[in-house]
Amino acid sequence: MKALSTPKIVTRTLRHICFGVWIAVLAAGVLSYIIYPEQFTAERIAEFLLRFRGEIWLVYLVMSALRGFTLLPSTPLVIAGTLLFPTEPFAVLMVCFAGIFLSSSMIYFFSEFLGFHEYFEGHKPEMTHKLKARLERPTGFIFVALWAFFPLVPTDLVCYLAGTTAMNYWKFIAAVLAGETVLCVFYVYFGGAIVNLLR
Repeated sequence: MKALSTPKIVTRTLRHICFGVWIAVLAAGVLSYIIYPEQFTAERIAEFLLRFRGEIWLVYLVMSALRGFTLLPSTPLVIAGTLLFPTEPFAVLMVCFAGIFLSSSMIYFFSEFLGFHEYFEGHKPEMTHKLKARLERPTGFIFVALWAFFPLVPTDLVCYLAGTTAMNYWKFIAAVLAGETVLCVFYVYFGGAIVNLLR
């Protein structure tokens, strides 16, 4: 009996630790953004990335992938890439897409790992089933894509929602990428020029 319960205890403990770390990182990121907004501009991010000359692309990708856990906006990070590599917009775009894919996927499965689905299934089953049914409809794809496209709403929130309701992963990730494509293309090809114009 103990042997069977031990993995569950370990999993539950690991979930609690991960949840605590995630909340701490989330709070630190949001508070830092509120208190020191000037540190999160495209120019400041570009300055930070320049410290890693040899591994700058790798650091840029890692930052793009992990940013979602903080709920911080992705726009300054994308534009920072265009400022650093004005002659390589396609490479910046590919890193952006890779970052979105990794970030959205990790958040989706992270929600699942933390047991959000099980929690809401147990405490609010009707709401969970309605949300899941809505996201699984053909209009669910449009809903997620429009959410990802709308720049004033964090895309990461819909990633948590999709993971919590166990929306079909491939449908979810396709919708996110579809919604983010237009924004990323605009930011990569015109974001740097707009920032330089406003200087």
